[in-house]
Amino acid sequence: MASSSNKSTTKGVDSRIAENRKALFNYAIEERFEAGMVLEGWEVKALREGKVQLTDGYVVVRSGELFLIGCQINPLNTASTHVSPDSVRTKKLLLHKEQIRRLVGKVEQKGYTLVPLNLHWKNGKVKCEIALGKGKAEHDKRDTIKDREGKREVERVMKSRHRA
Repeated sequence: MASSSNKSTTKGVDSRIAENRKALFNYAIEERFEAGMVLEGWEVKALREGKVQLTDGYVVVRSGELFLIGCQINPLNTASTHVSPDSVRTKKLLLHKEQIRRLVGKVEQKGYTLVPLNLHWKNGKVKCEIALGKGKAEHDKRDTIKDREGKREVERVMKSRHRA
């Protein structure tokens, strides 16, 4: 007898909503954290449709709480008339107090910054992966580009050798 289950069968499937690729280029990432997000209903519906832009987003600490600023969630055309959607609304991030205290200490002392890396689904809830990072200098960015182009060249040569 087969039993039916209500659990999602998308385990292992990449459940990313949006990714901030610029963050990995502009910052040297030291630690990553997964934070919950306080969202409104229309925002969740828009996220399901992929109407989000995370590139200009950044995380700030205000009175012991973390907030995501600059993350733009565009409302759907079918949004309800009694809701006035604000696409660049500041969103509260949820982390344990000890984690927040540790992050605040590092951000204030050592010149680190908090950057959103991606938004993803986890157990039916939207999570934001944030990272503690230090800004890269211009020469570090050039090194990153050089490494990336070197890897591409190696792959190209290997591919052409494979064909011959």
